[in-house]
Amino acid sequence: MLLHRLIASLATGLCGAAMSVSALAFDPFVVKDIRVDGLQRTEAGTVFSYLPVKVGETMTDEKAQQAIRALFATGFFKDVRLEVENGVMVVTVEERPAIAQIDFNGIKSFEVDALRKTLREVGIGDGRIFDRASLDNAEQELKRQYLGRGLYAVTVQTTVTPLERNRVGITFTVDEGRVAKIRSINIVGAHAFEEKALLDEMTLRTPGWLTWYTKLDQYSREKLSADLESLRSFYQNRGYLDFAIDSTQVSITPDRTEIYITVNVVEGEKYTVSDVKLAGQMLVAEAELRRLIRLAPGDVFARDRLVESTKAIVDRLGNDGYAFANANAVPELDKEKRTVAFTILIDPGRRVYVRRINFGGNTRTRDEVIRRESRQLEGAFYDASKIQLSKQRIDRTQYFKDVNVETTPVAGASDQVDVNFTVEEKPTGAILLGAGLSTTEKFVLQGSVAQTNVFGSGKTIQVDVNSGRINKVYSLSYTDPYFTVDGVSRGFDIYKRKTDASSLTVGPYRTSALGGGMRFGIPLAEKDGLSFGLNAENVKIDTFADSPTSYVNFVNSFGSQYSYLAATGGWSRDTRDSFIQTTRGSLYKVYTEASVGKLKYYKLGYQQQYFTPVTRSVTLMLNGDVGVGDGYGGHPMPFFKSYYAGGPGSIRGYGFAGVGPRDALGNGLGGTRRLTGTAEILFPVPGAEKDKSLRFTTFLDAGQVFAPTQKVSLGDLRYALGIGVNWNSPFGPLRISAAHPLNKSPEDRVQRLQFTFGSVF
Repeated sequence: MLLHRLIASLATGLCGAAMSVSALAFDPFVVKDIRVDGLQRTEAGTVFSYLPVKVGETMTDEKAQQAIRALFATGFFKDVRLEVENGVMVVTVEERPAIAQIDFNGIKSFEVDALRKTLREVGIGDGRIFDRASLDNAEQELKRQYLGRGLYAVTVQTTVTPLERNRVGITFTVDEGRVAKIRSINIVGAHAFEEKALLDEMTLRTPGWLTWYTKLDQYSREKLSADLESLRSFYQNRGYLDFAIDSTQVSITPDRTEIYITVNVVEGEKYTVSDVKLAGQMLVAEAELRRLIRLAPGDVFARDRLVESTKAIVDRLGNDGYAFANANAVPELDKEKRTVAFTILIDPGRRVYVRRINFGGNTRTRDEVIRRESRQLEGAFYDASKIQLSKQRIDRTQYFKDVNVETTPVAGASDQVDVNFTVEEKPTGAILLGAGLSTTEKFVLQGSVAQTNVFGSGKTIQVDVNSGRINKVYSLSYTDPYFTVDGVSRGFDIYKRKTDASSLTVGPYRTSALGGGMRFGIPLAEKDGLSFGLNAENVKIDTFADSPTSYVNFVNSFGSQYSYLAATGGWSRDTRDSFIQTTRGSLYKVYTEASVGKLKYYKLGYQQQYFTPVTRSVTLMLNGDVGVGDGYGGHPMPFFKSYYAGGPGSIRGYGFAGVGPRDALGNGLGGTRRLTGTAEILFPVPGAEKDKSLRFTTFLDAGQVFAPTQKVSLGDLRYALGIGVNWNSPFGPLRISAAHPLNKSPEDRVQRLQFTFGSVF
């Protein structure tokens, strides 16, 4: 291919030289007129603009050479001649052909429109001037795209077809071949750790049962470089300070379908820390800085803990306005004793102010929606903790796929910086479907549509529709998270709900409710908040001949239609590190509900969740939920306000109202007290450890509902053990669980398989 380009370049140069020589075969003359011959698409004015003379000026040999070079340099022409006829300068050109159309054959792995855009960037596109060198570049670019997907056996053949009016058609015929898979990864020179443990640190891997989805068995130079750095970190985090990668070989079989990778490593010796000193300009008390150091004398050297220590020192100085502080660890090795001492040199730099806070990437969300989450103020001292908190708060809005922040110095001002937040928008609308299957109950389907960032305002609108034969729900909710500038939220709810419980495992009854309400949320601190609301509802109750006696007695005593007000309130503290994929932190919630009117009841509840990382990729989640309710003023608790347990939200492995008190016919009655708990381990899918969108879970659920006259006893709890899959698929979140009840009683209702599926837009 390079030879072709050289020949083409040489031919062009020889042609230009030949034209220049022919242009020299005249004496200087005054140009009476200029005529251009041979134009088909190019405007004559374009040619005139490149000529160094105009009518009435003198044409010389030097200007003739300039004219020919300039016209060739446009790339529009493959031949240019200058001639003189009775004082008239005649410019004769032969245009290069234009590309009329581009066709592709055999393309399966790419969208054709995406390829057209890529090739246009290298000079090949509809309407462009045809150039053989650009075509060669396009062919190479096309191959490069395929190589990036592991299709190393790809062949590309180009065909150029002449068309009328000096045009050409280009056809790319592609034989994609088979995807090259990694058949072997060998690590040579490793003795301190098993090869399997080292391979687990790498993203690339040999084909497995899930690599059809992850594509991690397809070679990538970028992924291999990242894997080598992971190996280096693995060793250095375990004391091997001198670890080095000696060489890496990547070979491919002659048929270009199998790849073999060999990594040669030198482990070196294992070092322990002998001392850690602080030096430099310490503007913070040394004792406080020492508390931030994660390494102590006698510890095995760990690079990650050393990096965490220096970062913590820099962040601490950043909280006082020193945005460009440095903390560099200088090692002192004793190879005989295999020890290393560190001196951390601290340079705080200059204290700076924040001039401006800028936001970018928010094509839909308004600036004010992001700015109100910022805790760093313009004109104030730089505070790294507030900037990090601002980043977390922007991320917790869940309007964005990614949030990044950078601090840049202000030109000409050594004591000022700008803080730049860059966000990547994500779909904030959601369609959620929920379903359940069992041998005793029918297929149940429900759905909702929500938009959590309406017109980029940060406000939420949600519509719930459930048209099943058991529940018919039509509701509209609206929430403004910043009803006031200091973060007080306000929301409204309107709903119409019909429930026919005769097909469920609870006692048969039917309700028809129409209601609405208003709610508020008040932030107390960054992690704490209060909520309260007031809801008005009118509900009509129908019972049947086979309804439980307690239901019938309630209707006979208090009537079948009720209008009442229900007040709600609550307190919460949320320290979870992420809403989407939590790995550490906790959630505390206290909530209450009380009514006045024809219905008189109250409910009190407490929930606590706790997340902690067991390993770098495994998380333990503990959840407990307690609820207590009753009537007052001589009224019992309304049976349709009872607590129930069973299903995805409480005890998996049991259906809705699958446990708890029952009547003589086996129908669930619910209860006035509920106790549920979960211990769950979340871990990556084997073979896809680096894929955060896919996780396995194993869980133990427990719970029970107790009747008003029943004593609460932990011995009555029901347990279920199960496994599940959580997948944030391209189509939306998918949750599947399969659970086995461990101590079910004959009257309990079992539902072993449960799942929910959602989609975003």
